[in-house]
Amino acid sequence: MRLAFMGTPDFSVPVLAELIAAGHDIAAVYARAPAPSGRGHKLKPSPVHAFAEASGIEARTPANFKSQEEIDAFAALDLDAAIVVAYGMILPEAVLDAPRHGCLNLHASLLPRWRGAAPIQRAIMAGDKVTGVQVMQMEAGLDTGPILLSETVPIAGDDTAGSLHDKLSAVAAQLGPRALAALERGGLIATPQSENGVTYANKISSAEARIDWARPASEVDCHIRGLSPFPGAWFEVEGERVKALMSKPAQGEGVVGKILDTDGKLVVACGDGAIELVTLQRAGKKAQGAEDFLRGFPLEKGAHVS
Repeated sequence: MRLAFMGTPDFSVPVLAELIAAGHDIAAVYARAPAPSGRGHKLKPSPVHAFAEASGIEARTPANFKSQEEIDAFAALDLDAAIVVAYGMILPEAVLDAPRHGCLNLHASLLPRWRGAAPIQRAIMAGDKVTGVQVMQMEAGLDTGPILLSETVPIAGDDTAGSLHDKLSAVAAQLGPRALAALERGGLIATPQSENGVTYANKISSAEARIDWARPASEVDCHIRGLSPFPGAWFEVEGERVKALMSKPAQGEGVVGKILDTDGKLVVACGDGAIELVTLQRAGKKAQGAEDFLRGFPLEKGAHVS
């Protein structure tokens, strides 16, 4: 099929790679515009942009689709369909309707749960036990279109946003070509989303990433793993901000935020139970296991974090 691919981050790259390998004609790739990166703030193309160029495919990076010129340029591609995977831009109806089969979005949740920008993080933060990838026929609303194809993925007790990201990206890479093959056969059945159970996966703010030790240990654990590796859940101790990148529930109880154990591990009391901080990162330094962290930043049993 003649396609446009629209995506930006690492998550989207395996899907594009599989579509190319399946022999589809990728007329153009759309990605968000290069953004300043590093100390020199040099413009760096997104992972999808860079992969498209390395594959010899035209990469387009419009700021938006508000101009008729940009809409006409998209329509002129004469597409069978557009595949959208974490593009990060709202598409107007004129763009959604331009391809013969419309625009198909691969979304990393089981809709209508976790519509929006951060479904992987939100699923872990909420303590969900299962998530998935769904192919959706796009319409004007935010992730409201009917479901065409779906694959569920269990969330393990030690999954982080990073590990779950990789699992879901691999599933999406297989689901995209399957959806197109079914589309060519006329075998895709559109199932409207339920009106019940709608939740929104809003972007994560820095303030929200702060750990609330008054919450039960199970919730603190989900919060930490759901924000790892980025942006990283954080707390303050002895005037320094520290990120917690991996954790697990631990035995113990005490005053909220009290350090219960520093003997080769770091255990902190929560509102109910305690949490062991397995991997930590100080500002400007590499992530470390708790034992190495405590060697460079000694903390006393009985001290408090906030």
